[in-house]
Amino acid sequence: MIENIMKELNSETSSLCLMNESLKKHTTYGIGGPADLMIFPKSKQDLIKVIEIINENKLQLTILGSGSNVLVSDKGIRGAVISLKNSLKQIKVSNNILYAECGTMLGKIVRHAVKNNLIGLENLNGVPGTLGGALIMNAGAWGGEISENLIHVELINSKNEIKKIPKKDLNFSYRKSSFQKDDILLSAKFDLKKADENIIHENFIKAQSGRKNTQPLSQRSAGSLFKNPENNSAGKLLDEAGLKGFSIGDAVISDKHANFFINNGKASSNDMIRLIKKAHGEVLERFKINLSLEVKLIGFNEDEIEGLC
Repeated sequence: MIENIMKELNSETSSLCLMNESLKKHTTYGIGGPADLMIFPKSKQDLIKVIEIINENKLQLTILGSGSNVLVSDKGIRGAVISLKNSLKQIKVSNNILYAECGTMLGKIVRHAVKNNLIGLENLNGVPGTLGGALIMNAGAWGGEISENLIHVELINSKNEIKKIPKKDLNFSYRKSSFQKDDILLSAKFDLKKADENIIHENFIKAQSGRKNTQPLSQRSAGSLFKNPENNSAGKLLDEAGLKGFSIGDAVISDKHANFFINNGKASSNDMIRLIKKAHGEVLERFKINLSLEVKLIGFNEDEIEGLC
C-alpha cells in the first residue's frame, strides 16, 4: 500500500518521498525510529495535494515542522509523516501587517519583523520551531505570546477544506490553543506596530542574551520539557528536587537549566521516557505538583507514557 501511495505522490506532486526514513535525522533530539513514509512537499499547493492523496488513501498522518518540541519513539511512526522543512517559507510585510507561512522558522519571522521596525514579536527571539508549532502551543517568552498580535490563521481542516479562522474564533491560553488535532496550519497574519528601532533591538537582544545565559542551546534538546505550573517554574522545581545533571543512559537533565532534557550522545526514546517519569515522580512526591508536558510524545503506546499525558 505504501509503495502505491508513494508512486501516486511522485506522479502528482513535486514532493520528495522516502520510505522507512529515520526520524533521528529530523528531530532536534536526534531520537526516533523510521517513518513508514516521509514526505517533503515543495510548496503550499504541493502540500494541499499531498494531504488530499493521504486522506483519500485513509493513511494515518503526522505533521512535523522543524522537529523541535517532540520526542519520537524508537519504534517510529506508522503511516505518513509530512515534514514542512522545504515548504511554507514565505514572509511578507505590508505597512504594519506581517504575513508568514507556517513552515517558516519562528526566529526568521522575528528577525524579519525587527528588520522592518515592527514591535510585538521580538520577545520570541530564540524560541525554537516553526510558526505552525508555535501557534498550536501558543509559544511564549519574556512575557509575550505568539497569539497576542494575531489577525487570522489559514488552515486545512479534517474535511480537507481550506479555512481562514479569525483570532476571535480561536481560544488561546498558556501553552495551549483551540486548534483541532487534524488541523494543518498553512499561514498566519499579524497586526504589529511600528516602533523606534532602538527599542525593538533592545528587546531583541535582551531575549537573545537571556536564552544564551540560561539555556543549553548548544546541546540536543526539544526545548522546555514541562509547562510551568501556575505561579511557579518547572525548572526551579526540578532544580530544588536535586535533579540537575541526573541521567539515565545518555538522557541527561541539563545542569544549566533543569527543564531542558538533553540527548548527550545516543539516548534512546526509552532512556528519555524513563528520565521524564523520574523527574515527574520526584516533583509530584516532594511538592505535590503534577507537571504537564510541553514536549509532544509521538509513536508511543499508552502504557509506555501512562501518567505523563
